Amino acid sequence: MQTTPLKSKVLDVEEDPEALFEDFYARGWTDGLPIIPPTPARVERMIAAGGRPANEVVAILEPRNAPATVEKLAINAVMAGCHPSYFPVLLTIVECMPHSGLDPLGINTTTNPVWLMSVVNGPVRQKLNINSGYGVLGPGWRANATIGRATRLIQLNTAGSIPGEVTKSCQAHPGRYGQCVGEFEERSPWEPLHVERGFKKEESAVTLVAPMSAIRITETDCKTAEGLLHYIAGCMDSPTTAGHPDTHSLLMLCPDHAAILAREGLSKKDVKQELYKRTKAIPLSRWPSELTTGDLKRLGVVGHRPADLGGTTCVHSSPDHFKVIVAGGPSGYHSTWFSLWFHGAEIPTRRIQLPD
Repeated sequence: MQTTPLKSKVLDVEEDPEALFEDFYARGWTDGLPIIPPTPARVERMIAAGGRPANEVVAILEPRNAPATVEKLAINAVMAGCHPSYFPVLLTIVECMPHSGLDPLGINTTTNPVWLMSVVNGPVRQKLNINSGYGVLGPGWRANATIGRATRLIQLNTAGSIPGEVTKSCQAHPGRYGQCVGEFEERSPWEPLHVERGFKKEESAVTLVAPMSAIRITETDCKTAEGLLHYIAGCMDSPTTAGHPDTHSLLMLCPDHAAILAREGLSKKDVKQELYKRTKAIPLSRWPSELTTGDLKRLGVVGHRPADLGGTTCVHSSPDHFKVIVAGGPSGYHSTWFSLWFHGAEIPTRRIQLPD
């Protein structure tokens, strides 16, 4: 592919990496962590690995309504420490960012701690060594860490989600440094997420979600589907996570928990249906009496009487709103449930276009 000349301004800065980091930090271009200097040569290598022209606009990102060109994305990818081979995955993530179902403007300006997390499926996981096993949500894997970090830097530098100025997130969340995970398809008893969403198993794809919280599901004693589902549903029962019926959530089951459910013949569809049944009529009586009529309306209350908090609310209005994947180490009974951004109505999945 013929290269397009870079259009970004070349800064005359000190070559010392520490001095350059201090300069970039002072300009507000980093997440507070050290960066790789985005020299023209490094940026050009990143662009070449993406297989697209430098001036191609991948997306228009809010709140700046800024054109996210391949070149601008490559600069952020270099700064984050991405290997050039990761760049096609990052380009696909950015294609998902403007999806109206995510409410990107809200995500980038809210007081909420919401962050972006990408779920990668397909053969590209092995090719790039994207972790889907032990420590999948933690440090130790370059691909997961730097793809996630580059996503956040793009939100900062291109979209304009500047902490404290534009995004007023009250406390934020460590996930805002960036999260990218792979689904452990080899240890899942069910079809992977991208197949469930209409793609072929041999294709590689990214699903972009916006978690607001990560709730641990540590249950080592329940060895029956009934007991485990009861426990998982109980972890979803709170005023924070229930009461937004049109939103979605992501249940990341560890392989051992998934095996317990599958061993008793439950499909992924069955798991969703069972969780829906257990969370579709949560009594408001267990929640504080200070809830106002406005709060009750927000919670999607059915037949409420504000005087005594009669009535019920639910986690989701449909079983299909429970998204389920399998990830984590193949021994240990620890899963995670992510309640997703309550202004989002859908989550996007896109095929990763790998260059020839």
